[in-house]
Amino acid sequence: MKEKKAWVLNGYLAVVVVLASLIGGTALLIQTQFTLGIALILIGVILSSGIVVIQPNKSHVITFFGSYIGTIREPGLWLTIPLSTRKSVSLRVRNFNSKTLKVNDVEGNPIEIAAVIVFRVVDTAKAIFDVDRYEQFVEIQSETALRHVTSRYPYDNFEKDGYSLRGHSEEVARELSLELQERLKVAGVEVMEARLTHLAYSTEIAGAMLQRQQANAILDARQIIVEGAMGMVQMAVERLETNNVVQLDEERKAAMINNLLVAIVSDRSAQPVINTGTLY
Repeated sequence: MKEKKAWVLNGYLAVVVVLASLIGGTALLIQTQFTLGIALILIGVILSSGIVVIQPNKSHVITFFGSYIGTIREPGLWLTIPLSTRKSVSLRVRNFNSKTLKVNDVEGNPIEIAAVIVFRVVDTAKAIFDVDRYEQFVEIQSETALRHVTSRYPYDNFEKDGYSLRGHSEEVARELSLELQERLKVAGVEVMEARLTHLAYSTEIAGAMLQRQQANAILDARQIIVEGAMGMVQMAVERLETNNVVQLDEERKAAMINNLLVAIVSDRSAQPVINTGTLY
């Protein structure tokens, strides 16, 4: 099915014609002209069944004895085909908040995840005729797509290679939007945005994974500290030698480097010790 524009006429003109038919038919009945009077009243009643009011950002899908006639999107008062069936479809932008799902990531870790989907109907014919209850279709397909996308990525990428759910939320949301659009186009629905609203390890492994995150954070911090300390020690030794502050042989240089590294890298404050002797 594909949406098309329905046949319509100005509704205000239709109201005038209906009133004129009813008043004229009633007058003819009073004048005992029953045949013509009943005919005019029937015409007025039949025409009145085709009058429809369209609210802003609403539409009506028109069917006539099982055949799809078209869709009325323009707000206002209109006259369409009499004796037709009309079904209202909202064109407004809507949100869908998924339930918190328990899914295994690509590494098999159980995680909890939820998302919000922003969508709207762009093809009313597909929304009404191609799927059964498009709102429920959007809900089920959104959860299915969220599960599928989540299973492709790890919760956290400790090797710093590739995408992860926690570290690349923008990329994951973009992929979720693309997959949702592919799934929902059969229902005439446009996905405007998809965002993760909840992401956490499942309770049974949350403690262990938190310890792992803390350990990796400590290792990363230590690596930065060591790299910085090496640069500082190298600069100090080069400055001492360049400015001829002191002449250092290899043994004294090794001792100074050791002392500087210990003072900089240690996680506790260094305690000064005055050496009044000699290394030899």
